Amino acid sequence: MAYLLRLFSRQCSIALFFMCSCLAVNAQINTDQVMNIGKNALYFEDYILSIQYFNQVIKAKPWLADPYFYRAVAKLDLEDYRGAEEDCSLAIERNPFIIDAYQVRGIARQTLKKSREAIADYDEGLKQMPEHKIFLMNKAVCQADLKDYDNAEKTYSRLISIYPNFSNAYLGRAQLLVAKGDTVSALSDIDKSISLNKNEPNAYVMRAEIEMHHKRDYKAALADMDQAITLEPHYAGYFINRAFMKYNLDDYFGAMSDYNYAVDLDPTNVTAHFNRGLLRTEVSDNNKAIEDFTYVLRSQPDNFMARYNRALLYQKTGQYKRAVRDFDVVLKKYPKFEAGIYARAESRRLAGDMKGAEHDYNYGRELFKQKRHLSQYEPKPDADKSLADDAETQTAVMNKFNTLLTVETNNKVKPEYEDKARGHIQDNNVQIDPEPMFFLSYYDKGNKLRENTNYVKEVTEVNSTKMLPFVLVLTNAQVKLYEDQIQKHFSSIEYYNGLMSTSTPRSIDYFARALDYMMVKNPAAAIQDLNNAIKLSPKFSLAYMARATANFMSIESEKATADIATESLKQTGTAGNALLREKQTSHGFTEIISDLDKVLEFSPSNVYAMFNKGNIYLAMQDYTSAISAYSEAISAKPDFGEAYYNRGLVYMRLGNKEKGVADLSKAGELGILPSYNVLKRMGN
Repeated sequence: MAYLLRLFSRQCSIALFFMCSCLAVNAQINTDQVMNIGKNALYFEDYILSIQYFNQVIKAKPWLADPYFYRAVAKLDLEDYRGAEEDCSLAIERNPFIIDAYQVRGIARQTLKKSREAIADYDEGLKQMPEHKIFLMNKAVCQADLKDYDNAEKTYSRLISIYPNFSNAYLGRAQLLVAKGDTVSALSDIDKSISLNKNEPNAYVMRAEIEMHHKRDYKAALADMDQAITLEPHYAGYFINRAFMKYNLDDYFGAMSDYNYAVDLDPTNVTAHFNRGLLRTEVSDNNKAIEDFTYVLRSQPDNFMARYNRALLYQKTGQYKRAVRDFDVVLKKYPKFEAGIYARAESRRLAGDMKGAEHDYNYGRELFKQKRHLSQYEPKPDADKSLADDAETQTAVMNKFNTLLTVETNNKVKPEYEDKARGHIQDNNVQIDPEPMFFLSYYDKGNKLRENTNYVKEVTEVNSTKMLPFVLVLTNAQVKLYEDQIQKHFSSIEYYNGLMSTSTPRSIDYFARALDYMMVKNPAAAIQDLNNAIKLSPKFSLAYMARATANFMSIESEKATADIATESLKQTGTAGNALLREKQTSHGFTEIISDLDKVLEFSPSNVYAMFNKGNIYLAMQDYTSAISAYSEAISAKPDFGEAYYNRGLVYMRLGNKEKGVADLSKAGELGILPSYNVLKRMGN
C-alpha cells in the first residue's frame, strides 16, 4: 500500500467533494472528481470500492489510461494478478509512457510465473530510469527464478553498487547464492543485510535454514528462528520449523508447545497436525495422536505416512478392525511392504481373522526370503509421486518416515513496491502503528480476545429510534466492503436524496446520508451533510464525532499528496507552498480537536472522544497533550487497552522506557496483541 503514495504524484490534490448525482454512469459524470474519489478509496485500501469508481470513469471515457492503471493497482492488492496484468496492458496501449504501469504489470506477471515477460517490463522501465531500485531488484529475482544465475548475480551487483545500504538486495543475492550452492557467501550477504536492518524476519529465517539444513547447527538455527518469530509472530510455519529444531535439541516439551501454537494460529495446517501426531505417538499420547492423523487424512486421503501411523496406533489402542482397514489402503499402494504386511497380520489375528492373518504372515515371510532384509515403511513426503512396486525402489524412498517434517517458509524474496510508508510513529524499519481512532460505522471486525463492545449511550439511543438504515457501531477497525454492501450504501444515498428533495430534511437524515458517504469514502460530501445536521441540532454529539472523523480522513488523503510533492517543491524552490500546507493541516487538526471537545461537552463520559483527541495530538507531535488525553481516557475506562497501547508508544518515543513497558504490558494483558511484538522488539 505504501507504493500508492508515489502514484498520487500525477495529480497533487485530491478533490473530495462528490455529490450523489455524480454516481450515475453516463457521459455527464465529472470524471476528474470520480477518479480522485477512486484514488481516495485506494489510498484507504478499500480496493473493491475504488474499482467501482474506476469502472465508472472507464465506461464514460474508455480512452483514458489512468483509470485502467489505478484499477490494476487495486486488483494487484486484491491478488487478481491476471486482471492487473490486463488492465496495465490496456493502460499502456493508451499511454506507453506510464512507467508505473510497467512496474505493476511486471509484478503481476512475476507472480504468475511469467518471468520472461516480467523482465521485459522491468527492462522497459529501466530504459527511462536506469537506476530504479525496484525495477533492478525485481528483475534480479526474475532472473534467479529462471535459473539465469550469472545474469541475476550481475543485476544484484549493479543494484548493490548503486544502493549499498539496500538490505533486501543482499537477501536476494543470498538466496541466489544458496541456489548455486555457495552457502558461505550467502551467509556473508545475510549478515550484511541484518547489519543494515535488524527488523527483517526473512533474514533470520534464511540464515536459520542454512544453519539447520547445511550445517546441522540446530542451536544457532533456533536462536535465529526465535528472532524471526519475535518480529513476525503470526506465521505458523515458523513455529513448525522451530519445533523441528527443538526436537533435534531434545526439547520435546518445547517442540510440542510450538506445534500446539502453530495449530492455534492455523488450524488447517496439515504439517503441524502431522508432526504433532508423530510427537504425541512418541510420548504415548495415542488417542490424541490418532486425532491429528485423522485430521491430516481428511485433507489428504492419500497421505500414506499418516494412514500407516494411524493404523499402528489403532493396533496399539485395540481398534483392530480400523487398523486393518488402514493397512489395506497402505498395502494396496505398496503391496511388497513386508513390515506393513506383518503388522496387518497381527491386527487380523487380534481381530479374530486367523485365515487372513496366516495369509499375511506367509506372504511377508516369502518376501523376506527373496530380499534377505525387512523393508522399513518410511516414505518421504512426496513418496507417492514416484514409487514403483519393486521392493528396491520402495526401500529407497521409505527411509525417513518417522522424521518430523519442516515447511517451506515465506522467506523467498518477492517482487516489491516502492519502499515508502505512511502513518508510522517510529522509524521505517520498525513500522509500529498506533491503534487508530474510533469512528462511527455500520461494520465492525471485533476482537475475539475481548468480548466487550465499545459502548456509548448516544449510539444505543440512536439505534433504538430505528431511524438509520443499518445498526450503528463504534469501532476502530476498518472493514473493506463487498460489492453488494457498497451498492447498498449507494442506494441508501439515492433514497435520502429523494426523501430530502420531497420533504423538509431532518438532522438525522443528514447524519444518515453522511454515514453512507463515509462508507463509500466520500468524506467531503459527508462533512457538508454533517454541517447541516449540526446546524439543525447543535447538541447532536454523534454528528460532531462523525465530522471529526470525516475531517481526519480528508487530511490523511491530502497529506499523502503533500508528502509526495515535498521533494519536488524543494527542488523547484517553492518550499513556501509546503509550509502553507503544513499550516492548513495544523488548522484542520485544530478543527478536529474542537469537534471532539464538543462531543465531550454534550457527552462527558465518551472515552472514545478522549482517545481520539490523543491520536490527533500524536499526529500533531504534541506528545504531552497526547499522554494527557490517553490518561484521561484510561482514568474513565481502566480496561481501555488501546489507550494503554498508544500511551506506551508515546512514552517509548519520549525515551521513558519504564512507563512505556508498563503500558504496553497492560495493553497486551487487555488483548492488544501487537503490544507483545513491540515489547520484544524493544528488548523486553
